[in-house]
Parts: sequence; C-alpha cells; structure tokens
Amino acid sequence: MDLLQLFNITQYVNFPTHTHGHILDLVCSNGPTIINLSSHNLCISDHFAINFNIQIPLTAHKAKRIITFRNLKSIDTSALSALLSSKLPTFTSPLSENPSELVNHYNNTLSYCLDELAPTKTKTVSFTYTAPWYTPELHQMKSRKRQLERLYKKSGLTVHLQIYTDYIQQYKDTLNSTRSKYYSNLIYSGSNNPKALFSTINTLLKPNNIPSSSFTTDKCNQFQSFFQSKIDSVYSSIDLSSSHAVPPDPPPPNQQLSHFTPITPAHLTKLFSGIKTSTCSLDPIPSPLIKACLPVLSPLITQIINSSLSSGFVPQSLKLAAITPILKKPNHDPDNCANFRPISNLPFLSKILERVVAAQLQTHLTFNSLYEPFQSGFRPKHSTETALLKITNDLLLSSDSGHLSILILLDLTAAFDTISHSILLSRLKNSLNITGSALFWLRSYLTNRQQFIHFNHCSSTIAPLQQGVPQGSVLGPLLFIL
Repeated sequence: MDLLQLFNITQYVNFPTHTHGHILDLVCSNGPTIINLSSHNLCISDHFAINFNIQIPLTAHKAKRIITFRNLKSIDTSALSALLSSKLPTFTSPLSENPSELVNHYNNTLSYCLDELAPTKTKTVSFTYTAPWYTPELHQMKSRKRQLERLYKKSGLTVHLQIYTDYIQQYKDTLNSTRSKYYSNLIYSGSNNPKALFSTINTLLKPNNIPSSSFTTDKCNQFQSFFQSKIDSVYSSIDLSSSHAVPPDPPPPNQQLSHFTPITPAHLTKLFSGIKTSTCSLDPIPSPLIKACLPVLSPLITQIINSSLSSGFVPQSLKLAAITPILKKPNHDPDNCANFRPISNLPFLSKILERVVAAQLQTHLTFNSLYEPFQSGFRPKHSTETALLKITNDLLLSSDSGHLSILILLDLTAAFDTISHSILLSRLKNSLNITGSALFWLRSYLTNRQQFIHFNHCSSTIAPLQQGVPQGSVLGPLLFIL
C-alpha cells in the first residue's frame, strides 16, 4: 500500500475476492474515480468476478470557439482604391503640416474603408487541426481502420484481429511516407530560396508548443513587468559616470547633415518595390493592400513623411510597439518569463518613414567615412562573411609571423535595450555632425517611445521606454552601431 501511495494510486477493493475470504484481486486507479464495486461468485474459479464503473467526463469531439474575422480575400483592390480616392481629399488647411494629424487621418480613413469592404464578422467554428500533408486518402484509410476495429470488437475472431493489426501497420507506413514526401518536396523546392528553406526546417525542429489559452491579459502584464524590470536592472548596473564612460569625440566631419531631404511619390514607389509588406496589430489595414493601392495613397504617405522630416517630429502613434513573446527553445518551460524573447512589431508606416531616414543617414556615413573600419554588422555591403574573412586573415598573418593569437568573444545582455539616449544624441551631434532638424527628428524618434505585450488577442497595459532603440525597427540596428 505504501508503494501505491508513493505514486498517488488508490486501491478501491475492500471486500473478499476469494472463496477463502481474502482480498486477492485489486482495482487501482490514479485518475478516474471507481464506483459501484461488487463481486460475484461465478463458480468457475476460486476467485470472484469484480464489477465496477468508471466515472469519465465526456468531452465534445470538436472544440467550438467564437471567432471574429474579416473576409480579406473578398476585397477588390479597385473598389478599395475608388473608396480611398473619395475619402482622401487634398489637404489645404494648416493641419496638413501637422504630422500627427496626417497620420490620424491616414489611420482613420484606412480603418473606415476596411470596415466598409470587409466588416468584422463573428461565428462559432469547430477547431480541428489538420496537418498540411494529411491527404484525403489518409482520411479514408483512417475511416477503414476504425471499421476494422469495430468489426473485430464485435466478432472477437482471431482472423479479424489479424486483418485489423495488418491494416494498422499499413496505415502507419502510409502516414510516415506521405509526411516524409511532403517535407522532402518542401525542402527540395526551397533549395534556391534560403528563407523558405529555413522556415520549413524551423517548423520541423522548433514546433510551436505554447498553448494559446495560457496567454491572458494578466499574463501579458506579467511579461511586460518582467521585460521592463530586466532592462532596468541591466541599465542600472552600467556605470555612466564621466570617469568611465565614453572616449572623447573625434573632430566632426566637414560635411554636415542638418536636415533630411524630402521625397517624391516616385521615390516612394521605388522604395515600396523592395520592401517586405509585413503587417502587425497596429496597422489599420493589411500592408499588402496598402502596396496594391499605392497610386492612390502615395500623395498622402509622401506628405506624412515630408512633414515629419521638415518639422523634426515623429508622431506618437508611430512610436508604439507591440511586443510578441517568443519561446527561446521548444523544450523550455512556457510558464517562465525568462525563457521568452521579446520581438517588437511596429506600424508599417513607421518602417517606411525609417527607411527614408536610414537611407540618408547611410549616405552621410559613407560619404564622410564615418563607419567604424572593422564594423560588419548592420552595414551596407557587409555581413558575417566579411567579419569572418577579416578574422581568418588576421589569424593566418599572425601564425605566419610566429605569433600567438587570442580571440575574445563578447556577448552584451539587452544590448539594444540599454543604449543611453543622451550618449547616442551626443555622438550624433559631436562625432557625426548631425544638427538642425535632422538631430531634432532623431531626438523625437528616440524619446517618449512606448510598448505593450500582445499575444492571442490579449494585450497588456502600455508602458514607456526610457532608454534603448527598438529592435524590430529599421533604424534601431543602425543607431546601435553608431
């Protein structure tokens, strides 16, 4: 009995099960409740037959949920363009020079058009997971397997058991071969597409094992508090005193970047041709639809960008990030916040604006040779390959000269999140000669940023960011290396 209790197993028989009055036959369970136990002497053995019932709650075959969705496939881009044209008048009032008013008009208009052409709908659906490789033939084989199982249970014949057993093995073999063939074709077709190949391998090696039901508003707030306290803890441990911190600034370059150059609709169209149309929860409309209706939207988007650049001001709505927690490794405990990595998602319009600024910043840095000589990361025409070539070449030269080499690798905790705004702005001004409205714009971009946790239609409260650069942004990596 001690052994049963050790494994949390309950023994239910408390009456004789043998003709000599002993309890020799047991009914044990570590889960379902056993009820209505009784024994019967069938006179065919010295042991009694034991009858009992098991209380097992019935569950629905298919889980039903209420979902809210939009039928985006029903949107006709020509109808969307026509509706946008009627809702986007030419701005002639003083508000047309206010970036925040322009962005609000942009968001409100796109949201209105989306509601008109693809209103939100609610319905109850049954969720059943179907793997992409699960074919109709496999479904038929599964149904046939169930039929053979019922036939054997009804007849009890050995021949029916053998037929059922053989068919199970046939079904398993077909299942495995179909799945292997599906993923083999995906890997082969993605051999010339590294992105698609990585996505396939990542799906196989890192399945999403986080139950979406575990994310609630309270859980999102818990993540928000954890990520923020981690950043504050690391930042507070950094000594920013004048005796330790930053080396003296080198003389500024002769060429000054005092303002950002306005763009034209043609420039915007060219910019859109090479951009990934990713969408996040902060966008008023899916970004592929923005790209499809660009001829209608380009005047307003151009106006938003130019008004922001000329005024040196970034609208507050473009400085809000939605953070998605991603489990670092599949076998990590999903209940531990430390096992998650925060991924920032920014409005699509913000990324367009940042690309315009990043291109002009990179031109200024390249023209004046302001990049660090050995910088490879986040730099045009450089990569890990150039860094490895440099290190390999230096090691070979050192070896040929008979010298010893020591390689020191450094990993910075929360590197992007702990950048001091005051130090960064000082370097931009004194080392890189960025002044005027260009510097005002970068200061506006860095300050008063906010973020919230968003997952599975649940969100946390909005929290301010006092330091750091956004990781999911276009400008963040560039500002990090400066």
